[in-house]
This record gives sequence, structure tokens and C-alpha cells, in this order.
Amino acid sequence: MEQSIFSATYSPEDNKLRLYADRRLDSETYARVKEMGFKWAPKQELFVAPKWTPAREDFCLELAGEIDPELTTLAERAEAKAERLDALAEKRDRQSNAFARVADDLSQAFYMGQPILVGHQSERKARKTQERMHNAMDKSVRASKAVQYWQWKAAGVERFANMKNSPRTRANRIKTLLADLRDIQRSLNHAGLCLKVWEKNTSDEAITALSNKRLKTGDLVYWDHATAFREGKLAAQELRNISMKNAQAILENPSRRRWIDHILNRLAYERDLLGPVERYEGELTPVILQAFAREHGAHKPAAKKSETGFELTSSAPLPLHIANGESLDLTADQWRDLMQSVGYSVPEKKSALPPILNFRAGELVAPNRYHAGETRTFRQVEMTKAQYAAIHSDARWVETSLCGTFRFKVAPDPDHKGPYYSSPRVAVFLTDSKTHETPESLKGNPEAA
Repeated sequence: MEQSIFSATYSPEDNKLRLYADRRLDSETYARVKEMGFKWAPKQELFVAPKWTPAREDFCLELAGEIDPELTTLAERAEAKAERLDALAEKRDRQSNAFARVADDLSQAFYMGQPILVGHQSERKARKTQERMHNAMDKSVRASKAVQYWQWKAAGVERFANMKNSPRTRANRIKTLLADLRDIQRSLNHAGLCLKVWEKNTSDEAITALSNKRLKTGDLVYWDHATAFREGKLAAQELRNISMKNAQAILENPSRRRWIDHILNRLAYERDLLGPVERYEGELTPVILQAFAREHGAHKPAAKKSETGFELTSSAPLPLHIANGESLDLTADQWRDLMQSVGYSVPEKKSALPPILNFRAGELVAPNRYHAGETRTFRQVEMTKAQYAAIHSDARWVETSLCGTFRFKVAPDPDHKGPYYSSPRVAVFLTDSKTHETPESLKGNPEAA
């Protein structure tokens, strides 16, 4: 079949490839399309793949020659589908009304409660009419339920489209893409570490010792190669050469490079729609740079101040979109520009929780965690640290005071005679722990606790 009958598109909104054909496919081409995971969408009259892969992209390029951007958006496709479902609902509504009218017309034979005359010549016709009336009523009810179903489906399509485009969903999608990026980078990190190990160990004795070793990131030798070496089918140097070639093949694998580029492009697309990434203008620290490199898949990155600014190093090659090598030394402004260019936002510091205080008080008050706007009062009891630690962890916790300036320990009442799950909770003062001063918020105003 000629390639000119095909056109291919890609949509970054749903990460799907679509194939359009202007005529019916022959059996051989159809089998190849199905084998690549494309499914026929009859309403859209196209083949669609569930997600992008390098193999599917190559297949689309083979058939169509090029891949264009998908012109219909997710919202437009959702709107078209919702319209089709609404049309189905209207059709079922018309059917329901039609069957209801038929049932009403047939019910006229039993007007004013006219009974079926058993044994009379009209009995057979009356029972047939009754059966038709009941069937029409059943069909009307089923069609009416179908109306509700298709309306629910149409509303669900619109909700799903809105959910996919919501900032929260987009932010979660970015997190998933970063996790995918780290997964791919993890295999590259392992291959780089394996290659370093084999470059340092060249003697037969060292190779033999390493044949049954593994790194923290994974196996140093493939299982079948290690088995062949133990059985004498591979010499030590052959094992080293094969293992080095395997690691080098992973590092030079073009498919992994394409996956990384694709994920980076999707990240740029999602971040652009979520909003521009602001350049970090705060004080740059090694911890911030390590967190940045770790999120993008670097293996145990270490950052330190240098004469230029900050140097980032790793025992495995850094991700290629960060640096080409195992180290990178940039000025603070260059690091800020790099983080902004790859869409990294330095997370804001979480506010510290109030301190847990241990002081004597008759009772303490906290907001009711189960009923907004209400409070809970905890009578205080005394116990030792050992007694408190002996209580099951699920039955003890800390509560934040009503004023929000401190927290206090809570446990089941030790004087309660029944099971602990039915015991009232009390505030705890530890007699053998450091005693804190009464908070200022409570002095002269105990109810503020």
C-alpha cells in the first residue's frame, strides 16, 4: 500500500499517536498497524495508539513520512463525544415516550378496570393486549434508564476533560514524568558505575572475585554470563569484555536517549501550560543543588562551594540535560539559569511544627479534629516515659493546642477499666522528662490552651 494514503499526528495533551488513512487498509498493513498497538476509533475514523513509543513513532514515519501536530484538542474531542452521548440520550428519551404512548393506548382496553373475562371469546385477545402493554411499559422504563445513563456518561466525559486540564492534575503529571525520567536515568547510572568498576579491575583474580558481586544499583554481571563463567564456558577476560560491552551498549542506546528527550519535551509542554517557572533568586546552597540533581536522576549527587561558585559531582555520569560528564562547576547565576531552563522550582520551606511541651496543667484544650469549629478538652494525667512508651503507637499521638503555639502528648486514660479503644483520651505529663515553662499564651488565660 502506498505511503501517501497515510497521515500521522501526535498530541502532547494525551501523549498519543494517531494514524489517518483515506481508504480501507489491506490485510497485511492492517495486521502491522494492530501489531504496533493501534486501535480503530470508528467515531473519529482513525487509528490511535495508547501512548508514544520510539517504535510507534518510527512506524508512523515509515507510513506517513512525517508526524504533524494533532489539530483537535482534548476539549474538542470531549465536546464531540459528549454531543454524541447527548444525542443517544435524546434518542432513548424519544423511544421511552413512544413506548409509553403505546402502553397508554393499549391500556384503554382495560379502561375503568375492565377485567379479562375468563372463558369468553375475548379472553385470548385481552391477554395478548395485556402482554403487549406490559412489554411496552418495560421498554419505556428501560429506555428511560438509558437516558439517565447516557446523560451521566456525557457529564463524565466533560468532567474528565476538565480534570485532565486542571492545574492540580497537570502538576501530578509533571511528578509522574520526573519519576519516569529517574527510572531511565537509573539504568544509565548503573551502566556507568559498572563500566568504572571493570576499567579499574583487569586481572583474572579481580574479575573472578567480581563475577558474583553486585553493586547497590544492580547486578555487575548478567546472570547467564556469570553462569557461563562458573561453568568454564567463558574466560575471565571474555567475561570482562562482554560486561563492558553490555554497559557501553546501555549508555549508547539511542532508544533511551529518545525516551529521555521525549520526556523532557513533555515536561516543557506541561510546565509551559502550568505557568512560567520563576528563576530562583534566593540564597543558593549545596543542598538545593543536590535536590535539583537528584530529582532529575543523578546518582548520589554531591555539591560543594568552589572558586567559581558551586561544583556538582556524581560517581556516575550526570544526566545529559544537566552536564556531559561526572562533574559540573558553575557560578550561582549559571546554576539558577540552568534550574530555570529545565523547569525546576526550588520547593518552599515547610513551616516548622509547634514544639511539644511538657508542663503541668489541669486540662488542655485542642481543636476537634473530627468536627470543624468545635474543641476538645483533655484532662491531664501523670506517667513516666516507660509507661507512655508501653502504650500502643496507634493509641497515642500529639495534639496542637487551641492557640497553635505548642503541642502536647495524648494517650488513653490509664484509670479506665474497660478496653483502651473505649477509653477517653487524656493529656500526658511525663514525670521523668524535662519540664517546660507554662507557655505565655496560657499564663492568666488557661482557656487559651
